[in-house]
Amino acid sequence: MTQSPAPAAAPNYNRTMIACFVGYITQAVINNYMPLLFVTFAATLGIDMARLSALITVNFVTQLVVDVLAGRFVDRIGYKPCIIAAHISAAAGLLVLGLVPTHVPDPYWAILAAILLYALGGGLIEVMVSPIVEACPSEHKAKAMSLLHSFYCWGQLGTVVISTLFLWVFGTGTWPVLACLWAIVPLAGIVMFWSAPMPRIVPEGVATMRLGDLAAKPVFYLLFVMMLCAGAAEQGMSQWASTFAETGLGVTKVVGDLAGPAAFALMMGLSRTIYGMLGHKLNLRAFIAASSILCVITYVTAALTTSPVLGLVACALTGFSVGIMWPGTFSLAADAMPGGGTLMFALFAVAGDLGCAGGPAVVGFIAAANGNNLKAGLLFGSIFAIILLTCVLIVRRASVAELPARD
Repeated sequence: MTQSPAPAAAPNYNRTMIACFVGYITQAVINNYMPLLFVTFAATLGIDMARLSALITVNFVTQLVVDVLAGRFVDRIGYKPCIIAAHISAAAGLLVLGLVPTHVPDPYWAILAAILLYALGGGLIEVMVSPIVEACPSEHKAKAMSLLHSFYCWGQLGTVVISTLFLWVFGTGTWPVLACLWAIVPLAGIVMFWSAPMPRIVPEGVATMRLGDLAAKPVFYLLFVMMLCAGAAEQGMSQWASTFAETGLGVTKVVGDLAGPAAFALMMGLSRTIYGMLGHKLNLRAFIAASSILCVITYVTAALTTSPVLGLVACALTGFSVGIMWPGTFSLAADAMPGGGTLMFALFAVAGDLGCAGGPAVVGFIAAANGNNLKAGLLFGSIFAIILLTCVLIVRRASVAELPARD
């Protein structure tokens, strides 16, 4: 009697999850390494401040354009070839940054080409890793999402610390070597994704939603605003933390950098890691609401206190308060609109990036309008967390109708 073949073993998605974690470390490297070199570029390559600022704009705009377009082509081409191409592009950009600028007459254009390459990869990575992790089978998807986003924070800290120590030990002139060494991170991602199984992004039996389908859901607009405010609240403090520490609190630059943006990133990473470890015991919407309240308190404290220590603590705790906002909103959206797929995640990535750009700008504008008083800007910046809190409370009330419970 012929025996029926044994059923195929279910794919093990642990490798896929780890590859996604590496993907966010890659994005942290390409977003945070080159800004550390701006003083060096100005001194050794003769690149003025205006052209350095343009490099930041090109990086942001390129990733934003990729966010917008990804929803149109990623599903058609397929996730595995696109995520591998994203890492190839990121690695190529870092290698161009390391190998080309010092060997051409005008290094600026080589640096610009490097940015275009790795920003293309970074934009794709940002859009794709969240839906991949959301689609991987797990008992508590919000935990996995929060843990994923914590790796950007740890990648940011690692990039700054390792790069600073490397350049201190071997000299600032070795920055091209370090750029090539950082390319190892996306190269590792290529290897990992190549052999990793890829989950089905839209659950079987669920229709893929189009833009009109998303636009017809009121919860889409609430979550879109939440993503906008999450980015604004995060970067509204992060981008001004060092300046605030120096000018508003009167501490030195070294203390300002360590107790400002570095402490902010550390606390944000801790927040996401804690939820990634203990999220099964917590209600996600309640956690976001509590974090929003804490964010309002820290913004107001930083703006009104006259104590440098308390001000620095408020800056750091703002990082903890905003940690869950971005990944948590992604998770709520995946629950509310399971057929949203790449398009939904791309639109929310656009919202988050717009918030990241607009938040610091609003804080700076309000500060300038009040005699360059950054405390006035931060006080107004608390509005981002207030709006997010309002939205999440509305979402909680609408949960019975539109959102499945997610504890």
